[in-house]
Amino acid sequence: MIKNYLKIAWRNLLKNKAHTFINVTGLSVGMAVAMLIGLWIWDELSYNKYFQNHDKIMQVWQHQTFNGKVGSQTAMPIPLGTMLSKDYRSDFKYVVLSSWNYDHILAYGDKKITQQGSFMQPEAPDLLTLKMLKGTRKALKDPASIMLSAKVAKAIFGNADPMGKTIKLDNQQLVKVTGVYEDLPHNTSFNELLVILPWDLYVSSQQWVKQASTQWGENSFQIFAQLNDNVDIGKVDARIKKLKAINIAAQGDNVGASFKPVVFLHPMNKWHLYSEFKDGINTGGAIQFVWMFGIIGVFVLLLACINFMNLSTARSEKRAKEVGIRKTVGSLRIQLIGQFFSESLMVVAFAFLFSIVIVLLILPWFNQVADKTMVILWDSPGFWIMGIGFSLITGLIAGSYPAFYLSSFQPVKVLKGTFKAGRFAAIPRKVLVVLQFTVSVTLIIGTVIVFRQVQHTKNRPVGYERTGLVQMGMKSDGIHKSFAAVRNDLLQSGAIIEMAESGSPLTDVYSNNSGLKWRGKAPDLQDDFATIRLTPEFGKVAKWKILDGRDFSREYVSDSSAMILNESAAKFMNFKHPVGEIIDWGKKFTVIGVVKDMVMSSPYEPVKPSIFVLDSGIGNLVDIRLNPKVSTHEALAKIEAVFKKYDPGSPFDYRFTDEEYAKKFANEERVGKLAGFFTILAIFISCMGLFGMASFMAEQRTKEIGVRKVLGASVFSLWRLMSFDFITLVSISLLIAIPTAYYFMHGWLQDYKYRADLSWWIFVCTAAGAIIITILTVSYQSIKAALMNPVNSLKTE
Repeated sequence: MIKNYLKIAWRNLLKNKAHTFINVTGLSVGMAVAMLIGLWIWDELSYNKYFQNHDKIMQVWQHQTFNGKVGSQTAMPIPLGTMLSKDYRSDFKYVVLSSWNYDHILAYGDKKITQQGSFMQPEAPDLLTLKMLKGTRKALKDPASIMLSAKVAKAIFGNADPMGKTIKLDNQQLVKVTGVYEDLPHNTSFNELLVILPWDLYVSSQQWVKQASTQWGENSFQIFAQLNDNVDIGKVDARIKKLKAINIAAQGDNVGASFKPVVFLHPMNKWHLYSEFKDGINTGGAIQFVWMFGIIGVFVLLLACINFMNLSTARSEKRAKEVGIRKTVGSLRIQLIGQFFSESLMVVAFAFLFSIVIVLLILPWFNQVADKTMVILWDSPGFWIMGIGFSLITGLIAGSYPAFYLSSFQPVKVLKGTFKAGRFAAIPRKVLVVLQFTVSVTLIIGTVIVFRQVQHTKNRPVGYERTGLVQMGMKSDGIHKSFAAVRNDLLQSGAIIEMAESGSPLTDVYSNNSGLKWRGKAPDLQDDFATIRLTPEFGKVAKWKILDGRDFSREYVSDSSAMILNESAAKFMNFKHPVGEIIDWGKKFTVIGVVKDMVMSSPYEPVKPSIFVLDSGIGNLVDIRLNPKVSTHEALAKIEAVFKKYDPGSPFDYRFTDEEYAKKFANEERVGKLAGFFTILAIFISCMGLFGMASFMAEQRTKEIGVRKVLGASVFSLWRLMSFDFITLVSISLLIAIPTAYYFMHGWLQDYKYRADLSWWIFVCTAAGAIIITILTVSYQSIKAALMNPVNSLKTE
């Protein structure tokens, strides 16, 4: 019997090729979207699951209160990590102090490469349960050691054994390779941890780190920890929350104590998806995108199922006689239901196979856009169980209404020719069409608003000129020691306009300071300023805009005690005329100028009050403005030659400031591109369904159209007659979709302090676009039917 079901199902599919093509294509696209989104969600939910003890690993955070507002941060002081390690062993199995991950020069023989890495305490490999390919997890015991990821070891040593080999680190220290570990997966928080260096080397080689070892107010480090078994995180939080507040007050740091620091643990399982805090409360994070894309996936698949159900029920009259004859010769209703379900499941089976092909073709591009390294889980039983189960459920849902509806026809009425579908038979189909376009229009509006928000923020004035700016991180002091000579050579070469050194790039802020005093400061006012140390040429390199006073200059010896404020700082200090004011920051600084606010941190947030001071000892970043009259390629070649002359041991690495700034929009742009991609597919599926429905209606009304033409109806009037119903349905969907999209997108925009407006034209243009798409989709079948010879039309019945 099953064989007979399948044979008849196959014949029916071949008989109605257009109908089959629309169903299989629509379902396969819908299932491909669901599969892609499913892989993406799986990758997101499995973030950091690579680490064996991911459920026990924590990062130590702190809340700080600043003028009544609570902020949360991961930057911590060294003494806190030391205290947790020594005095709280009953709570923690491991406590690991770590630097931030940044670039290091690794030199072996003539080979020099730059790779990212961190200084970490010896327990780090055990905490992260690194999979050692060579050596053991105790490899950081030696202060002159280094651990390499497999990728870095391959890049430096090729196929040779790296163990015991000596590498020169940052053109300064010699370190010995004591371990090689498996590359960490892309979906981990440590995916860029390519090199691990001993913490003791960090302390011994950096004087400021040694000094910070006892300073409770120096928030410049990270602390990771692993809880002991059967330890409750809530109880540990209660025990450690006041540690910093007590000790920083005891140390006499009244400014640091005024921020009321509260220490707490943030579990690794929440680092990726629940990383946002507002007023000291964890408000979520990337989990919103998991929900968003999950809902989109469900709706896109639902659109495809709606197409199948609509077209199947719409063609019910075509198969009414078949049902009547089958029932007359003894077929039971359950057998008819089985027959129709077999057709539905066969369509879904073909769609599932095609969806896998679509996913294979799209996945490389999807990975690139989504910044993932996903693969189809061929060897996972779960994937096949979910895929096949998913197909069965889809087939049963998509085929349920047609199966039960068609099998309910009465054979007497059908065979007598008195069967009519009924006045309300088309209502479910119309409701489903409205639902389809409601979803599609909502997605269109949402995607447009996401892209508009990104563009709106990109167009925000940044306070300096990004084009032609190059920034370079210095891993050694070769350029710094010869700064004047390097600058002079580059100016003479004609490759640059100006060159400066700074402690932070123009696209980020590395240092913040508090405790400044000025005239009129309220006693209870807490201050926290972004602090940029630089050389006098910085303003010319950045082309910042002086609003009051003057720029730094080497001609003024007194500028060593000078300070420049940005607009926000002047406003925060309540200065109407800041130039000449005295700022007490351990020593007296005189304000010589005010510059326009520069967007250095998040472009979605207000600019932070910032201070700029000269520091001849700063040399970790070099900022260069290229000469626009010289080609970029030629200018960089000249710069490289000069840099190699004064610092031959360092690779020539550079970054364009405008590209670094563009990276700040990567997350929103990624969401917008993915949402746009899924929106296009949703519209495609909806239009295919609409095309199929228009085709059916044109076929169903063939005789009516022939009669109307004989009575003098024009092609235009017949086109209008055929198209009106569909335009009406889409108009209803617009009335539902527009308020829905406005509600959700208005809420989404509230997360951004610097945001675009919800302009009326977005909704009008989307509505017009939906109507035009509808007209274009149904016009082909409408005009084709209207142009048909009425003689042939009237013969059909």
